[in-house]
Amino acid sequence: MAPMALPGLERLLEVCQRLNLGLETSPPAREPLKAGSLLEGVPFDPILASVYARLGHAAFATEVKCWSLTQSTDIEHDLERTNKLWKADWWEELGTPVIVFGGYVYTYATVPGLADAQGRQPVVEVNTYELDGAHVMPVASNVDRFFDSYSRYLEAFVADPDYQQEGESDLLFPWHVTDILARDERLVELMRAGRFDSLMKNVKTSEDVRSWFEKVSSVAL
Repeated sequence: MAPMALPGLERLLEVCQRLNLGLETSPPAREPLKAGSLLEGVPFDPILASVYARLGHAAFATEVKCWSLTQSTDIEHDLERTNKLWKADWWEELGTPVIVFGGYVYTYATVPGLADAQGRQPVVEVNTYELDGAHVMPVASNVDRFFDSYSRYLEAFVADPDYQQEGESDLLFPWHVTDILARDERLVELMRAGRFDSLMKNVKTSEDVRSWFEKVSSVAL
């Protein structure tokens, strides 16, 4: 099967280059994981399969808010190794399998159990540094929408007056870009239907998170 179009990824690559934010990539493995193939017993996301058919690794916006695509090449098999560790360490606490595909401070992962009819899995950000357990935030209805939203966050980040003046900004993803996330109609639909509630069990009691959640999910469909 030919790799699908990835306009969100294309936009993220273009934004990193146009704004001189830094970008590193490496070629894919000769035999990357296929859509629907099993990774730790759960189906591999079809959009991720198309991403890994194109890239073995990538580091986006290395000069500002860098996050990296987990490496999967003929030499390095971090994707498989990382997901084996996550299955052992976090699946039980999360209450559902996830497929980790990148991150830096926090981790980005797809949720196979919430896949749509085409098998496309929504994306969550997972913070494993909190004392009360993993904190999960929904950020996109699928991987390519995540790329698109992150590219728009980077544009907002460098346009922030503080960044323009000081080269730094307090603008955080996903906390401060509810307007960007709310454009993802499928994400809003899933949030309003409560599909992420069990994953967010450690954060939904926070007033800040409730406010953030409502700002994203209250958009009119």
